[in-house]
Amino acid sequence: MPPNAGVAKDTPFNWEGKDRKGNKVRGRTLAVSEKDVRAELRRQSIVPTKIKKQRTLFSGGGSISPMDIAVFSRQLSTMLAAGIPLVQAFEIVGVGHEKPAMQKLILDIKLNIEGGSSLHESLAKHPIYFDDLYVNLVEAGEQAGALESLLDKVATYKEKTEALKKKIKKALFYPAAVLAVAVIVTLILLLFVIPQFEALFKGFGADLPAFTRLVINLSRFVQEQGWWMGIVIAGAVMTFFYFKKRSRALRQVLDRVSLKLPVVGPILVKAAIARFARTLSTMFSAGVPLVEAMESVAGATGNIVYEQAVMRMRDEVATGQRLQRAMENTALFPNMVVQMIAVGEESGSLDEMSGKVADFYELEVDTAVDGLASLLEPLIMAILGVLVGGLVIAMYLPIFKLGAVI
Repeated sequence: MPPNAGVAKDTPFNWEGKDRKGNKVRGRTLAVSEKDVRAELRRQSIVPTKIKKQRTLFSGGGSISPMDIAVFSRQLSTMLAAGIPLVQAFEIVGVGHEKPAMQKLILDIKLNIEGGSSLHESLAKHPIYFDDLYVNLVEAGEQAGALESLLDKVATYKEKTEALKKKIKKALFYPAAVLAVAVIVTLILLLFVIPQFEALFKGFGADLPAFTRLVINLSRFVQEQGWWMGIVIAGAVMTFFYFKKRSRALRQVLDRVSLKLPVVGPILVKAAIARFARTLSTMFSAGVPLVEAMESVAGATGNIVYEQAVMRMRDEVATGQRLQRAMENTALFPNMVVQMIAVGEESGSLDEMSGKVADFYELEVDTAVDGLASLLEPLIMAILGVLVGGLVIAMYLPIFKLGAVI
């Protein structure tokens, strides 16, 4: 390995390739950039077929968030608009960035550009942070000679999509967190509090109410079988997420079911439509042809049901069908959305109309999330009351009964 490969500031790269005999080999190398990895593998007579930077939370000074990429895009756009050369703009943004991981990423891209690569080619070497949509938009900007304008659109797009993701997470996090607290409190009562009451009740010498006996039996079951239950539940959750990550068919079923859930389903539908419209607006305004843009639009919807529908729309549009008609055929888009897209097609302002659709549905998601929080608060309090209050009442029933006898 090169002398700098073992330095702590270097980044780990996972690679696959073939040795002199044609055998497949794989491994990990520490290096400053992908170019250094390739040089090292050449010295070992290995032909690399795949090189990927290993992403770790603490390598290089913390993880890089999508908002970091959005801010970087905005800064780069501003500097290019001010007439600063591309390489110098990267130097200024990279050296001045407060997050070491982001600083390293920017300077690595700068080195690739100095080596003769175009901006979109340099970005494509970091697919973890710059997806196909981002790279395609930058490429369109380079070809059109309007890179600063396209970077500004990319920054706006990422800011809005991240804001939408936060709204969806907000809708799901609050009830999940409260229910998790309720489960933890219930387990504490069953494992530590109720056994104390059980020892007290043994001295009463009287039959306990049926509800109290039920809770005590539940407490004994949790104490005796709790570890096994925990292992089984943890195993089931891990298995579920394992197959969810690797099975597209399972994700499709889950996405289809999630769209039909009461209360939450309509929010997810609006979010998917908002992503569809926002991505379509950004891609089309960048000058990307509609058929080519549809693939990126499909991947940005965040739901396999809508992704497959958009891909079918792309095929229909490629054969000469109007986008409006293709959307109607999916039966997934409200009539208002279809009509606004139709107006955009007829007037030649598809990017503007789809942008208005995105604005409307992003506002709808925001309103729905706030409404969901208000709706769930009394429901969650009722669940907490039943779980915790029921256990407390079960423990005090014998005491009330004893007091009535006295």
